[in-house]
Amino acid sequence: MLLKTSGFELSGEKELKMSTIRTEALTHIYSTSTPFESVAINNINIEIDQGEFVGLIGHTGSGKSTFVQHLNGLLAPTSGKVCFDGRDVNSSKAFRHDIRFKVGLVFQYPEYQLFEENVYKDIAFGPRNMKLSTVETDERVREAAGFVGVPESIFDKSPFELSGGQKRRVAIAGVIAMRPKILILDEPTAGLDPEGCAAILNNICRYREATGATIILVSHSMEDVARIAERLVVFDRGTIAMDGTPADVFSRAEELRRIGLDIPAVTDIALHLRELGVDVPECCYCVEQLHDAILKLKGGAAPC
Repeated sequence: MLLKTSGFELSGEKELKMSTIRTEALTHIYSTSTPFESVAINNINIEIDQGEFVGLIGHTGSGKSTFVQHLNGLLAPTSGKVCFDGRDVNSSKAFRHDIRFKVGLVFQYPEYQLFEENVYKDIAFGPRNMKLSTVETDERVREAAGFVGVPESIFDKSPFELSGGQKRRVAIAGVIAMRPKILILDEPTAGLDPEGCAAILNNICRYREATGATIILVSHSMEDVARIAERLVVFDRGTIAMDGTPADVFSRAEELRRIGLDIPAVTDIALHLRELGVDVPECCYCVEQLHDAILKLKGGAAPC
């Protein structure tokens, strides 16, 4: 079976079930053997399958960003390894270079990395580095721009003339244009207004639905990850403290608070309602769930 969507090609079920990223005892220590030595991540063992939507959450300094920078070889482990489709990312310089086109990483505030004279050239930078033809590069630029909502009418504009939200979309489009099998986004909505945040997250979901790509979203926003991620991985002091569905993770509200994390506002409201004797589910983590639970209590039916 071959699925074609907007120029992307996805192979059949066998490949989609293949594990694309696996870490084995992954450890990274900054400033080794100096007075400033710091263990950023310690003995991380995790497997992420093709097509998963994973949210990474944790307080500042918990190791999230250090972890994701290992997944495409930007950082080399102090010990342990990262495997992509069964092969060690750091097995050779050539493979590590190739991985950066297959595992796309969008940094926090990616708009600061824009540098070309116009929007088109910025989005085209990755495909050109892949040595693609002019025709294929053009196809990918227009396709990626469409996914993130960058109109072709601004292709000739300098990226520095754009709004913050537009710059963010252009930067994300530049990574998407390489058609990575895994798309990693480190706080992609940081600093944006609510409308801009919603637009970026909706674009990411559209991209995943159309391509079947694996998405790894690093976020401080419990509401964002609760709404769109299927699996949550919680980092605490360089280790994985929790790994499960949003329902699994947010049902452990007190543990999350102990490690310095908030819970979604909806979950907090649901917990208070339960304390007051209202029979709502133990773990509501999005507005729709709480809305349906309250309608059910009133004897109403949730709208289709």
